Amino acid sequence: MAVQLPGTFMKRMKALLGSEEEYQKFADSYQDAPYGGLRINTLKIPVDSLLALSPFKLEPIPWCPTGFYTQEGVKPGKHPYYHAGLYYIQEPSAMAPVELLDVLPGERVLDLCAAPGGKSTQIAAKLQGQGLLVSNDLHPERTKALAKNLELYGVRNGIVLNENPDRIAAAFPGFFDKILIDAPCSGEGMFRKDEDMVKQWEPGTPAKYAAMQHEILQSAAAALAPGGTIVYSTCTFAIEENEGSIGEFLSGHPQFELIPVGGTGSFSPGLGEMAGAARLWPHRVKGEGHFMAVLRHNGSGRPEVEAESPLLAAARREKAPKGKAARAAGRGEEAKSKGGRASGKSSGRSAVPGYSPLGEEKVLAVYADFITEQLGMQPAGHPVLFGDHLYLSPLPKEKLDGLKTVRPGWYVGQVRNGRFIPGHPLATALNPAESVRSLSLSSLNGEAVSYLKGETLAIPRERLSVKDGSGLKGNVLVCIDGYSAGWGKWQDGMLKNEYPAGWRWT
Repeated sequence: MAVQLPGTFMKRMKALLGSEEEYQKFADSYQDAPYGGLRINTLKIPVDSLLALSPFKLEPIPWCPTGFYTQEGVKPGKHPYYHAGLYYIQEPSAMAPVELLDVLPGERVLDLCAAPGGKSTQIAAKLQGQGLLVSNDLHPERTKALAKNLELYGVRNGIVLNENPDRIAAAFPGFFDKILIDAPCSGEGMFRKDEDMVKQWEPGTPAKYAAMQHEILQSAAAALAPGGTIVYSTCTFAIEENEGSIGEFLSGHPQFELIPVGGTGSFSPGLGEMAGAARLWPHRVKGEGHFMAVLRHNGSGRPEVEAESPLLAAARREKAPKGKAARAAGRGEEAKSKGGRASGKSSGRSAVPGYSPLGEEKVLAVYADFITEQLGMQPAGHPVLFGDHLYLSPLPKEKLDGLKTVRPGWYVGQVRNGRFIPGHPLATALNPAESVRSLSLSSLNGEAVSYLKGETLAIPRERLSVKDGSGLKGNVLVCIDGYSAGWGKWQDGMLKNEYPAGWRWT
């Protein structure tokens, strides 16, 4: 069914597009169904491996090497691989901004308007478990989905905040190497995909969002390290929210420059003086409408809190321009949150902020015993306690003081009755080699779906993988075709299901 678009909007688009032919192609594109896509989660599986396993026909998305179009009518969310976090279902154009951000392993990255988490999981995959990802959203309810998606996709080095951007800038001045602003906008580029956005649109909507975007850009500039990069993106066509917002920002921030992107490959140039920005038009590409601008701070160096990782240093050397290219490049307040708060609700847990009745020493001792008995590795991170719940954070806990923190790091579990109970997010971020006991269920015969539904399974002893010298008693990392999905406990031929009720297949 064709989307009924507001007359005022179409009149403006006709003027924006210039020619009658171009406008007609744009208008005709709304007769087409929106394109579906998924992005492979390389934190858990290489692209080639997923393509070999995929039950769906996938077509590459030109601007994202891990992104693929799915055929109309296919429902990848109804497959066990989705629940194992092997891919994220994402609108194809929405994959472009993170590609332009050019994230390197080991960098500090801020996703300022992150919910529900598609772009954050894309950033996390590029970080390869190194460095830091801070994902923020202003709306408390939306941070629940954000935290859950980071957990499902096995992110170990991520923090989720529920803060105003200016408070993040105050807590982390000049700190981040890369910042993504997927800005709140009038959503005109999503009219074909979401008719509710058409109903909410009014002629004055773009101006309202432009004022909001200006404030977000100001905060991002304060949080960015000298020499760092901001990618600003919207899913709207309105000039005042796109080229207008960038032009206003640049006029007030001479230390920033617009890095040319537009007019290459699938990207069309920005409009007017902002031709270096990029646009994705729905009548020119297989995707919805998007705008992107890459902003580079022209300062040098960055504040060092700790030594740069060897992985990041090597990546920077590899990316550095050489010879003529190098020479050319050279020219060219809300109340404090009682010490922060962490919520384990997405893991089926709750936490009491800043207090542990057992004491930190006792909790860490019980956790250390669990690590020795259960895992074949020592997870990295700073321990952060909320009640008897333990997180491993990529930052010292003092850095989060006073910030509304939804997820201070990787949730590894809690101490209950003197025993360590591993959290579901611990399982989803592990691989089988990191667990003393593991079991792989097949996606083909229904047993994986039975596990995801919370059912008890009959599993013969010979199917368990147990490291030499380890007993059968204890937690089993349950995998789907070899990729982690959750916990279970095996005894006498039966697998007790530990998959959380709130995550189950429905």
